[in-house]
Amino acid sequence: MPDPTDDLFIRVVETGSLKAAAAEAKADPSSVTRKIATLEKRLGAKLLIRSTRRSRPTEAGQAYCDGIKRLADEQAALRAEITGLSETPKGLLRVTAPVDFGARFVTPVVDRLLRAYPNLAVELRLGSDFADLREANVDVAVRIGALSDSALIACKFGEVPHALVAAPAYFDNRDVPQRPEDLAAHTFIFYRPYPEMTLTLIRGPRSRKVTVTSRVSINSMNAMRGILFAGHGILQSPLWAV
Repeated sequence: MPDPTDDLFIRVVETGSLKAAAAEAKADPSSVTRKIATLEKRLGAKLLIRSTRRSRPTEAGQAYCDGIKRLADEQAALRAEITGLSETPKGLLRVTAPVDFGARFVTPVVDRLLRAYPNLAVELRLGSDFADLREANVDVAVRIGALSDSALIACKFGEVPHALVAAPAYFDNRDVPQRPEDLAAHTFIFYRPYPEMTLTLIRGPRSRKVTVTSRVSINSMNAMRGILFAGHGILQSPLWAV
């Protein structure tokens, strides 16, 4: 915070008069005189040469006045710079997102950011293998699924409906499941390498859980399509991916 006495001193130098400076500051002239005297004592230097009609700065006083004004200008410029940073994005923004979701939904957002903010650079890392986002210097991470306990700031963007899908070829030699428990006898395609997984099936107010197994896991929805269409299993897929 600027020292009010420094402001008074600058007024005295600029007006050339203790009385005029007091009038500008709406203060008592004797109070201004005392504050200037206290400032000189604190600095250990004579700042003003006083006369009955005019007060002018000494060499030390002029240097102090110029220095204080320079510091005030630098502070104002710093505040403007920081305010500008918050209002107009610039610098490097590091973003991570799952490969397929990021390619389809995050890349268009990056395109709009680059067009809107010419001073912004973006590093988009597609993948979910950044366990420690702080260590990886990631600014924004897009994730799908339940959020684990974290001290990071999180914001829910929305929900992605899922459905169980399979190619007609898968049912060439198999019966189409009619009840949730029938799924336990079928082969699934998993996104992660789990030997088995519990599905929660919801229909209206009712829900059922069933444990299913997998012969293949692929960590790319695009790559899964080939295996899915070849008839190698049932896939629990977000609707945007199929």
